[in-house]
Amino acid sequence: MARKIIIDTDPGQDDAVAILLALASPEIEVLALTAVAGNVPLHHTERNARVICELAGRPDLPVYAGCDAPLARPLVTAEHVHGKTGLDGVTLPEPGIALSPGHAVDFLIETLRREQPGTITLVPIGPLTNIATAFQRAPDIVPRVQEIVLMGGAYFEVGNVTPTAEFNIYVDPEAARIVFASGAPITVMPLDVTHRALTSRPWVEGMRAMGRIGQAVASWTDFFERYDREKYGSEGAPLHDPCTIAWLLKPQLFSGRYINVEIETRGEYTLGMTVADWWRVSGRDPNATFIREVDAEGFFALLTERIGDLDRRVG
Repeated sequence: MARKIIIDTDPGQDDAVAILLALASPEIEVLALTAVAGNVPLHHTERNARVICELAGRPDLPVYAGCDAPLARPLVTAEHVHGKTGLDGVTLPEPGIALSPGHAVDFLIETLRREQPGTITLVPIGPLTNIATAFQRAPDIVPRVQEIVLMGGAYFEVGNVTPTAEFNIYVDPEAARIVFASGAPITVMPLDVTHRALTSRPWVEGMRAMGRIGQAVASWTDFFERYDREKYGSEGAPLHDPCTIAWLLKPQLFSGRYINVEIETRGEYTLGMTVADWWRVSGRDPNATFIREVDAEGFFALLTERIGDLDRRVG
């Protein structure tokens, strides 16, 4: 049976690729997209989620709008990376599908209560505000979660928005602290692993040679590569968020450790840091599988195969 997931997202070009990878994969059943403010404000992220569904030939997929601000802080966004809309790089039609009625947090609570325990995986690839709010309002849903597979944090690689913090965690560290302390099974795709999955010119041009979905991926990659090349001096850009979906499809491509991860919410210089006890020196109980390595060749082969399949299917 296909694994049931809910993708909580703030698209973002790499979010878009993650969503396309999930929708291209028969092993996964995407129940809905829940949008959160992050890379850009909520009115852009929920629109972008609907745009991606239409591009993928899935106008039937529910999209819910969620929290428009972090739990306790002003919203920090990343237009300097993703552009004004969050999906800059290719012009796509305005979505014809409407938002699903109701709030994303209510959908998360109702779905986890309705479905059999241990059958729903949450895939947050933006700030954790929606997930934390659902856990706060309905603690009974936490033990019903099969797994949380999230993109966020860093340890060896350290931060991309401050010297010590990764963007998704930094935007809402209070939410991240709630989720990591929840007791739900968590797998983390930090910068340490995503920066080992860098795009290349041959891969991008291979996408461009496909149909309209591959061409959109190539255009998005062209747009956000420029930021990473300037910042890191690398030849390509990390595809952060698709690592979560790749883990669900082929966990053998990855390796990491089950360790304790705490979230810094008060540090003068370390706000939003994922304090990952990689060497197990703190004595604190492990609460997350923290991924560090990826078979990049296998990862990009998976992306190429599945995006190609989706392009052929949608036409």
